[in-house]
Amino acid sequence: MDGISVDYDGLIPNNVGLADDPRLKKALETWHPGYIEWWKDMGPEGFQDALVYLRTAVSVDPQGWAKFGFVKMPDYKWGVLLAPAVPGRTIPFGKHKGEPAWQEVPGEYRAMLRRLIVIQGDTEPASVEQQRHLGATAPSLYDLRNLFQVNVEEGRHLWAMVYLLQKYFGTQGREEAEELLHRRSGHQDNPRMLGAFNERTPDWLSFFMFTTFTDRDGKMQLAALAQSAFDPLSRTCRFMLTEEAHHMFVGETGVARIVEKTCEVMRRHGVSDPAAVRALGAIDLPLIQRKINLHYSLTLDLFGNEISTNAANAFNSGIKGRYREDKLTDDHQLLDATYPVMRCIDGQIVEQQVPALSALNMRLRDDFISDTIGGVGRWNKVIERAGLDFRLSLPHQAHNRHIGEFAGIETDPDGNILTAEEWAARRDKFLPTAADAAFIATLMQPVHKVGEYASWIAPPKTGIDGKPGDYEYVKIFE
Repeated sequence: MDGISVDYDGLIPNNVGLADDPRLKKALETWHPGYIEWWKDMGPEGFQDALVYLRTAVSVDPQGWAKFGFVKMPDYKWGVLLAPAVPGRTIPFGKHKGEPAWQEVPGEYRAMLRRLIVIQGDTEPASVEQQRHLGATAPSLYDLRNLFQVNVEEGRHLWAMVYLLQKYFGTQGREEAEELLHRRSGHQDNPRMLGAFNERTPDWLSFFMFTTFTDRDGKMQLAALAQSAFDPLSRTCRFMLTEEAHHMFVGETGVARIVEKTCEVMRRHGVSDPAAVRALGAIDLPLIQRKINLHYSLTLDLFGNEISTNAANAFNSGIKGRYREDKLTDDHQLLDATYPVMRCIDGQIVEQQVPALSALNMRLRDDFISDTIGGVGRWNKVIERAGLDFRLSLPHQAHNRHIGEFAGIETDPDGNILTAEEWAARRDKFLPTAADAAFIATLMQPVHKVGEYASWIAPPKTGIDGKPGDYEYVKIFE
C-alpha cells in the first residue's frame, strides 16, 4: 500500500505495505514492545490510564488526515505514515540535480544518511522525556490534552525514523533503532545527542517556549530533509510537517495566553512593577522576555556551526536541501554563490560573504529567525491591544551562544560584546535566574477541573476540533 489510506488491521498502522514485507513487519513488531516499555517508563507520568481526546491519523490526505476521539495514550495507534509519492520525482538540488529520486540508499551516502536520520530520531523521544512531569502541573484540561497530543506525535515521529532505519540500513539500522530507546534526556552517562534535548523542561512557560522555538527548529530541519534525494525520507518528513505545525501552535498560543493574562492583571490592578504583578499570581513581562532570550539562544545552537563542511556535503550529495528548496529560483547547486555570515573577528561582530555551500546552516537559521519574528509580533499585538508600553523581542543571534561563531564571547541581547566581568554583573538582567525559576514553580499548581484555568494563563479563543474551551478534554480516573 503506497497511497492515501492507512492500514489499521495490524499492530502497526501504516501506508507502506508492511503486510507485503514480512521481514520488515517482524523487525518493527519486535521493536514495538521495547517502545511501549519506554513509553510507560519515560512518557507522561501519572496519566497512562486517563482517556485523552486525541487526534489520530487515518489518512495522509491533507484534506482529512486525522480523526478525534478518546483513547488511553499507551493504546494510541502509532504507526508508519508517508506522504503520497510524487510520480517521476527528480532530485531538486546538488550534484545529482535532475536525476531520478532514490528509492534505495546509495552506498556512498549510507553513513551520512543514517546519521541524519538517527539525530532527527533522537530528538523525538528526548522531548517526551523532557516533558514527562508536566502533566502534574497542567494549568487546564485543554492544556493537558495539548501536551499529550504533542507527546504522542513525537512518539510517532520516532516511529517514522525507526521505519527508515529498519527498512534501509540493515543490522546497523536495527542497532541504531534500539539505541534510540536506551538514551535518556539529561542522563549523565547516556544522554541524548543534542544539547538542547538534555535540558530540563520544569514548568509550562518553558514548555510553551520549547514548542515555540525548538519545535520551529524541527520544522526547518524537516522541511530541509523533505527535499531529500532519498525519497522515503522526503515523504516521511513531508507528513511529519503536518503534525509539527500543531506543536508550534501550542507553544505560540500558550505564550500569547500568558501575555494576555499578565496584561489583563496589570490593567485591572494598575500595576507594572514585576513584584506587584507576581504578587497577583501572574508572570511579569520582563521574565517572559528573559525566557525568550534563553530558549531562543538554545535553539539557535541546534543549527550547528554557521560555516559547515558537513552541511555542504549533505547538500551537494542531495541528502538535505534548504528550506523550501523547491520555491527558490537559483541554480540549486551553489557552486559559485556566496552567502552573508555574521562572525566575530578581532573583537567585532561583522558580516562576511562566504561560499554559500558552506553557509547552509546559517541560511537555515536565517529562515528560522524570519519565521520566528512573526510569532513574537503576534505576542506584541496582545500587549498593544492592552495599551501597555512594553514590547517583547528576539535577542541578537550572538547572545548566550555555546556553539558556532559566537561560542567564545558574551554579548547583551542587543549584540554588544561584554567582558567576562560585565557579563557576570549583568547576566541576571538577560536570562532567567534561580529566583525566577522558584517563582514560576510556585505557580505550577494543577488545574484539572473542567472549564477552569490557572491564574497565570488566559483561556483559549477556541477549543479543539470545534469543542469549547470548557470541554472535558482529559478524563482523569483517580
